[in-house]
Amino acid sequence: MINILVVEDDLKLNHIVCAYLNDNGYHAIGCKTAMEAFDKMMNNMIDLITSDIMMPQMDGFEFASLVRDQDKTIPILFITARDDISAKQKGFRIGIDDYMVKPIDMDELVLRVGALLRRANIANEKKLIIGSLLMNADEMTAYLDEEEIPLTVKEFNILFKLLSYPKRTFTRHQLMDEFWVMDSESNPRTVDVYITKLRDKFSCCKDFEIVTVHGLGYKAVLK
Repeated sequence: MINILVVEDDLKLNHIVCAYLNDNGYHAIGCKTAMEAFDKMMNNMIDLITSDIMMPQMDGFEFASLVRDQDKTIPILFITARDDISAKQKGFRIGIDDYMVKPIDMDELVLRVGALLRRANIANEKKLIIGSLLMNADEMTAYLDEEEIPLTVKEFNILFKLLSYPKRTFTRHQLMDEFWVMDSESNPRTVDVYITKLRDKFSCCKDFEIVTVHGLGYKAVLK
């Protein structure tokens, strides 16, 4: 299921957007402020963000800028009443991907969301290069300094996920839900075992580190 974070302080519009996205096969997660959005991002894997600009506490520009500092690839769509070119310029310079002016057409929103997600998937190469590390998702192989590092499927998937989103924290439950699915014999601490194995196998790699985020889970930090 594709998770879409809807950041909008107008509760009525928030509910309408979430309902329409849900009706079109997405899982919309609504929040009223940027701070609430960050909380949702800590506990959910988000695939796309829609955000207003004029919001209390933190506006959409600052929110999008902070998101971009943490994640360079997640699509961001501004939905705002501001139709001035200066707002559009500022948004795109920060790193947003699309811009819609209120009132919006919901069918057009769904079309734009679909296009953004397709673009994100195309841009998300199945090869990942981090310094001297090369990972190939099609072949499920990892090479460090041109020497293959044997990995199980789960080890590969966990590492590929972490390195695809550097600095982004993934909870144990998130990793369990994605890579263990219906394996009832496993528990969240099983993730710790796999992280330990990955740290051992890549102990000589100076290009990244898997960092423990106490009380939550893990993130990859590039060096």
